[in-house]
Amino acid sequence: MSLQSLSCIHAISPYQPGKPITQLARELGMPVENIVKLASNENPLGASPKARVAAEAALLNAERYPDPHDLTMALAARHGVAAEQIVLGNGSNDVLDIIARVYLDSGRSSVYSQYAFVVYPLATLSVGAEGIVAPACAYGHDLEAMLAAIRPDTAVLWIANPNNPTGTFLPAGSLRAFLAKVPEHVAVVLDEAYGEYLAHEDAYDAVAWIAEFPNLIVCRTFSKIYGLAGLRIGYGIAREAVAELMNRVRQPFNCNNLALAAAEVALADQEFVERSFALNRQGMRDVTAGFSRLGLEYIPSRGNFVTFRVHDSAVVNQRLLQSGVIVRPLAGYAMPEWLRVTIGTAKENDRFLTALAEALA
Repeated sequence: MSLQSLSCIHAISPYQPGKPITQLARELGMPVENIVKLASNENPLGASPKARVAAEAALLNAERYPDPHDLTMALAARHGVAAEQIVLGNGSNDVLDIIARVYLDSGRSSVYSQYAFVVYPLATLSVGAEGIVAPACAYGHDLEAMLAAIRPDTAVLWIANPNNPTGTFLPAGSLRAFLAKVPEHVAVVLDEAYGEYLAHEDAYDAVAWIAEFPNLIVCRTFSKIYGLAGLRIGYGIAREAVAELMNRVRQPFNCNNLALAAAEVALADQEFVERSFALNRQGMRDVTAGFSRLGLEYIPSRGNFVTFRVHDSAVVNQRLLQSGVIVRPLAGYAMPEWLRVTIGTAKENDRFLTALAEALA
């Protein structure tokens, strides 16, 4: 490994996940069942019961290498694309990493927004490329600033819609007009991890745009509304030629049997998705109303989480932890006064708001 590549690795700040329930339980000497984790944007309903049954059945073939055919065909049918346009990943993060390996190297750059998902700079730096941060507008993507940031050596432009950790959203019209302005040599990665949480009036079909914009890659995940975060499965959709390149560098058997089986069934369980969506919508109303009662500023969110501002966020976060409530500090996103909370069940949301009021007092 060259000294240059080593310096790129040293420049990376490791990803910091939300504190696990078991870790806080050990620290506090508190029973696991008394802790509420609202830090990692997980589905509070868990996974579809049907998907759980499918995963358990897949254990019977644990000695066999995975066959992704059935899930690939199901995704192709769902999105109206060819199977050759699908790239499966060990979570959508894996797909993002694959894109970086295909398009970026030490002589290239990528563009992402201030306050955007931390994996974009991680993926960029890991292959020795340069990250270019476009200034945000109201904590969201400023598309004109992102266009202005593109250089001749720029090969990838990353967009999360809705954005994590701020929950901001780009309307379909603005996004489509933006795609028409991006140079064709720049791959536009549209990360829609939270797309299933969009209300009907906001929803759009970015996959249909791939026919018009060959540089567009759409990424999705089963970790959020489908509740399969622990099984690690996501996917990308692109032009066949792009997907073929991505599949060349994808690790063989990168998705395990349990994940493949569960994801296929979860994709078809629309009743569970609708129930999860409805729970999130009501929970979002309840939590943001609680912020208003407490006089707290928050960023309106289209995801399954909301980011709110408190003075002495480190102190407030520590007090919440002592109460057995885990949220996500955002100092790592250069938002030191902000915390992010995942929308939970009604009981979990009430527990959080009560603990927050006490922490602020």
